[in-house]
Amino acid sequence: MQEVFLRAAGSEQRHRLANPAAFLQRIARNLLINRAISRKRNKVILLPLQEEHDAASPPEQELEMEAADLLRLYERAVTDLSEKTRRVFLMHRVEELSYREIHQRLGISIATVEYHMMKALAHIAQVVDPTDE
Repeated sequence: MQEVFLRAAGSEQRHRLANPAAFLQRIARNLLINRAISRKRNKVILLPLQEEHDAASPPEQELEMEAADLLRLYERAVTDLSEKTRRVFLMHRVEELSYREIHQRLGISIATVEYHMMKALAHIAQVVDPTDE
């Protein structure tokens, strides 16, 4: 259809048409004829689509790029944390220590551990997805 309208718009006859619908039909018919002749000449073979074999696959390269961008944002967010908040966050998430173990190692209250974790998680969420409210 786009090609039909493109040809019609480029035609010098477009301003003096008595029957624009017939003009468009004629262009479409000519395009179909030209395409059929071209296929015979080029012997185009059309194979049927096999859903299980020809299914669309996700764009892996794009997903890898998005993952790399997300990792960079995450690392920047962790780096931007205050030293104490970063230490508490890494002890919990990387070393997999419980809040009680962090409280004992650092000599701070469990409520303070919770505060630093909430602060870290809120900051990371804001950096990684600033549109998330």
